[in-house]
Amino acid sequence: MSDEKPAVWWITGVSSGFGRAIAEAALAEGDIVAGTVRREEDRLAFEALSPGRALGFLLDVTDEPAIRETVRAIEERAGAIDILVSNAGYGLIGAIEEASAAEIRAQFDVNLFGAIAVIQSALPSMRARRQGRIINVTSVSGLAPWMGTGIYGATKYALECIGQTLAEEVRPLGIKVTNVAPGGLRTDFATRSLTTCRTEIADYEPTAHLARSILSGQGGSEGGDPAKAARAVVQVARAEEPPLHLLLGADALHYVGRKLGAMQAEIADWAPVTVSIAYDEKK
Repeated sequence: MSDEKPAVWWITGVSSGFGRAIAEAALAEGDIVAGTVRREEDRLAFEALSPGRALGFLLDVTDEPAIRETVRAIEERAGAIDILVSNAGYGLIGAIEEASAAEIRAQFDVNLFGAIAVIQSALPSMRARRQGRIINVTSVSGLAPWMGTGIYGATKYALECIGQTLAEEVRPLGIKVTNVAPGGLRTDFATRSLTTCRTEIADYEPTAHLARSILSGQGGSEGGDPAKAARAVVQVARAEEPPLHLLLGADALHYVGRKLGAMQAEIADWAPVTVSIAYDEKK
């Protein structure tokens, strides 16, 4: 990014957690941050971080007309958006069988469809200027899913796909995309940002239900420092050639590496079956 003027960031979900940490890191660099929250008190608290440079906006990312209006308001107050961080989201814990259709739709509405709508709203201006950065906050659970987090992980897995294909589509237009997949960060994700399926089936107690006890038990003692993770995001946003994928945390590196290794080994083991389905042209 250019050092001639402060960059303008749009970060969704800045009331607390990782989004707030990214906003604080960007503000510390002298940039302007437009941050979205759900409550008026959170908007005022955010703007108090740096009056004039921390710009708060009320937004529900499932409201597409409101998203478009927010972009217009950001551009009116701060100018064109240089860096978008699609961060807003929450976690849903429970076995696949336990998740109701309503719970699944609500999770996808925020974590995936909301993220897509936010990205789509920022793209026209970025395309017109032939520049911009889009950073999607996904999760290690999207790359290395585990029992009890299937619905949440599915939204992040899908967002990984969106980010990867988007990167190919917009790179010729001067726009660069990075998917950031954090592991455990010492935020309030395991408490305030986590919900549990209302239905509970006892058979899943030794499997899917472990996710609840693991996440709640780790709450407040996760290995990742959100401030350091946020500074890593700022570094990526300013990089001339940012990565398409960025894992954050030793746990993310471990679990994703283990998953990819197991997948590669399984593909190799079954390669004879894989190639055996070729059409025999001699017949």
